[in-house]
Amino acid sequence: MSFNLREAVLGLERHAAKQGWDQPVRMYALVPTAELVQREPHLAELLGISEEADPSGLTPVEQEPLPSDMPLEEVLGRIMWPETVAGCALVMERLVVRGSDETLDPPRDGDTAAWAQAQPGAEEVRMVAGVLRDGSRYSALRMRSYDSDDQVLNGEDLIPGLTSALTLTFEEGH
Repeated sequence: MSFNLREAVLGLERHAAKQGWDQPVRMYALVPTAELVQREPHLAELLGISEEADPSGLTPVEQEPLPSDMPLEEVLGRIMWPETVAGCALVMERLVVRGSDETLDPPRDGDTAAWAQAQPGAEEVRMVAGVLRDGSRYSALRMRSYDSDDQVLNGEDLIPGLTSALTLTFEEGH
């Protein structure tokens, strides 16, 4: 079965954009819409499905908030998905510094976030990364300074580190 991961990721990006900036990290299970509606027929109306569900469609199901007192890599290493989950997606905001190959040396004590924001070329970005069990991946990236639906970057290998980390959540015994 081939699922439309691109549409699921871009749909989550549009959803996140409507909620505005400065949101916490959010994790979603991606469930085949047709199977979900078959198991839970009462959800069809809630999902806006009036006819038979598109067999390639995925429904994002938001998970409990991720622990904020643990590195993201460690949190992802503890996630295991049931077989009914076809994929997963993560929405997160980060501050990046663009335009330089030079290694930055943040202060060892003090407000690292404030220091990073003060750097020339600092840019807030929202990343949405999604993966499927079969290894498919897709990502979207929106810069705060270009906060417009027609300025969203998207593609299969846009955020390879994050999609690789998400893929590991489907490996047995990770």
